[in-house]
Amino acid sequence: MKIILPVAMLFCSSIIAQETVSNPILNLEQNLNSTKYTQHSTRDGITSISETQGKKSAGLAILYSLLLPGMGELYADSYSGGKYFTIADGILWGTYIGMSVYANNQEDNYKSYATANAKINPDGKDADYFATIGEYSNIDNYNDQKALERNFDQMYDKDNFFWKWQTTKERRTYRDMWSSSEQTFNDLRFVVGALIVNRIASAINAVRLVAAYNSRLEEELSWNVSMGLRNHPNLPTSLELTFYTSF
Repeated sequence: MKIILPVAMLFCSSIIAQETVSNPILNLEQNLNSTKYTQHSTRDGITSISETQGKKSAGLAILYSLLLPGMGELYADSYSGGKYFTIADGILWGTYIGMSVYANNQEDNYKSYATANAKINPDGKDADYFATIGEYSNIDNYNDQKALERNFDQMYDKDNFFWKWQTTKERRTYRDMWSSSEQTFNDLRFVVGALIVNRIASAINAVRLVAAYNSRLEEELSWNVSMGLRNHPNLPTSLELTFYTSF
């Protein structure tokens, strides 16, 4: 009994010490999503905790690139190439905003110009009306043309849709402002298309880089930490910490 009791107490203290030291390390798994831990026990009473980096997800890389080009590459640890997609996205957004501001300003300008020079009332008028008044000198000429074409349903009421340019130069000036605004609005579609293409190209590149990362991961080293209590014949029980790498 004198021998069994000390052995049992030492065994219990060994288990408690291992739990106290090991658990904080294992809890890191909750904070490092890309890290995997494996715990091994040896016959010497040493607890081994192995850490290896986890593989990247192609789905997440695609999602990040669609949200912001270049972020998929950053996720794949290869932002050196992805930064160009981010830069391109910034330039395209700057272009889109600039063109939108210009187109809207031109729209305000041609409406104000028509109000001052053709005596129109812009309230409640659709896009077709503003296109039409740039083609005809006044509402009478337009209605006469529609009557000849027997398109009576397209004729405008004079009280609500009146306009009259004083000179051909005024009408052409208005037409140039209207055309500039409309062309810019149409060109915005190409900028939107470029934004979409940039995201698709970034997503494809990110998937390629994730595949390369995962393939490279299998060839890289992993590190291990071992810790536990080691018994010595003539010395007190000691805590042992071992760090090693494997290829």
